[in-house]
Amino acid sequence: MPTTTAPQGRPNVTDLTAQEREVLYALGCGLEDAEIADTLALSEHVVAGQLGRILVKLGLRNRAAAIVHAFDSGLVVPGLGPRRQVAAPGTTVRQGTGPAAGPWLRVSVLGPLRVSLARQPVDVGPVRQQAVLAALALSPDRSVSRQELLDGVWGMESPDGNVVPVYVYRLRKNLRLAECPDPVIRRDRYGYGLVRGAVEVDAACVEKLVTAAGAAGRAGDLTEALRLCSQALELFRGEPLAGLPGPLAELERLRLAERRVALTQRKADLQLRLGRVAEAIAQLSALALEEPLNEPVAALLMRALQRGGR
Repeated sequence: MPTTTAPQGRPNVTDLTAQEREVLYALGCGLEDAEIADTLALSEHVVAGQLGRILVKLGLRNRAAAIVHAFDSGLVVPGLGPRRQVAAPGTTVRQGTGPAAGPWLRVSVLGPLRVSLARQPVDVGPVRQQAVLAALALSPDRSVSRQELLDGVWGMESPDGNVVPVYVYRLRKNLRLAECPDPVIRRDRYGYGLVRGAVEVDAACVEKLVTAAGAAGRAGDLTEALRLCSQALELFRGEPLAGLPGPLAELERLRLAERRVALTQRKADLQLRLGRVAEAIAQLSALALEEPLNEPVAALLMRALQRGGR
């Protein structure tokens, strides 16, 4: 069996370059050369060269020994997920504790893109990189392929395909907590996606609130249904995905804007059913100014005005 047990004085992972440690880390996590190249935005030829240098520097015989060494050195922690920090000789690195309970990353797309990590705002880079994150956030239940990201973010201006893994790699680095170092963006054979349970997206929160409002309405609790609709509308902060480029962002802007209009109509209808006519008229009047050609909005406003004796 390969071993990393070394005589005293043999170099350890702290003697590797930052990129070599990244490669060893990925190797210890079970990635193949092609996946390492994709994740780190390197060519497979460069990855092979890095692996060769790692073996020489650490005095290891083969790839299997390098994987064992990644665990023995503490670079990857069994059962707790991979760990990025490597302790210098004579120091102690605190063991990771795994993901905190509940989502620690929050992505808001119902306005200009906002991202917070452990309640602290995070700069996620240039607008195209933001658009990549938004595309993943708006596809919470599936993987998004590299080609889909290229088409959705760049459209007809699609660059070399290697730009997607570069942006994903940068996002992973920006969106990592020290105590929860596992990447928040996963990768499988179908593409990329956000890790379930680690991320909260405001658009998904809206749909949960709408579902709950529907259940409350069916149960006859109109006051609770109105409260939930109001809570969903409060999550909108302006034009969805404002300033983000690409065909996907444009389509999602239209879809989410239509969703807000429909929710406002639903809220006004509940207000009328509860006898809160003045509130409904005020809300529908403002919406009619925003949507002058929307006939259902105009019809609901006329109904509210009639109910108010106007």
